[in-house]
Amino acid sequence: MDTARPTRTREYREFVMESSRWDGFQFRDDDILICTPAKCGTTWTQMICAQLILRTPQLEQPLTQYSPWLDALFAPKEAVHAQLAAQTHRRFIKTHTPLDGLPWSDSVRYICVGRDPRDMLVSLRHHMANMKPESFPLLAANASGPWSPPPHPPADFREWFRAWIGSSGTYSEGTATSDVLHYVQSFWRYRHLPNVLMVHYGDLKADREGEMRRIARFLDIDIPEPEWPALVAAAGFENMKANATQLAPQVTDDVWRDPGQFFHKGESGQWRELLTEDDLALYRRVMDERLEPDLAHWLEHGRLG
Repeated sequence: MDTARPTRTREYREFVMESSRWDGFQFRDDDILICTPAKCGTTWTQMICAQLILRTPQLEQPLTQYSPWLDALFAPKEAVHAQLAAQTHRRFIKTHTPLDGLPWSDSVRYICVGRDPRDMLVSLRHHMANMKPESFPLLAANASGPWSPPPHPPADFREWFRAWIGSSGTYSEGTATSDVLHYVQSFWRYRHLPNVLMVHYGDLKADREGEMRRIARFLDIDIPEPEWPALVAAAGFENMKANATQLAPQVTDDVWRDPGQFFHKGESGQWRELLTEDDLALYRRVMDERLEPDLAHWLEHGRLG
């Protein structure tokens, strides 16, 4: 573990986000940053924070309005900063920027969410297929420099997986949101700090209420016991899928072919039907080379194991 505080040493830029959009942002002392690679439980954690902060199972606005994705290029940076400055509730902000690209404050709470990398990639494939190319001009218009659309993934999932895992953990330009190894590693080394919490997708599935209570303790939020059942139910996968037009990210920007498909299955282990022993041997080799054993185990199994 690092004994020093995190520092912002790198800039990230992708077709959908830029870490430079944090420049000039003014933190409040009780801000919450929900920090995740893509398809690792971002929206789920945003919903949990919404339940804990707003204390209502029924949101009056789309979730993305309560919890903007500050890095994203769907709106001008100044507009997103102004939106957050106008909020009167405790702010919980989405980001896909690794910790070495984020501003640091001892008074801000950072929740990093991880997931088995194999599950993440299966989910990301469905995610990219569901995204409307018609939304790309909006991203290009708000980019700070030259912009390119994302490359089409190979039709063969195994080919995509092998190319992806071969570059994971080293960070190459344009992979911040999909490089689970690099992303989670940037937070793992600071997990001992009192304002950093590591949360795992698998633990949320195994014990949603227990993890919600753990997050509430981390955020110093006290929920009266009679309120817990409704809040826990509202943060369940089936409820979120049923209310996808309100809860899917960026629904206000008409990004998805089908908002309901953003919440595709929410399952773990789908990779078992897609990857061969050779694929998994390559995966194991990369995990062993690039991650310390405790982090590799946590990333695959979570805290509850």
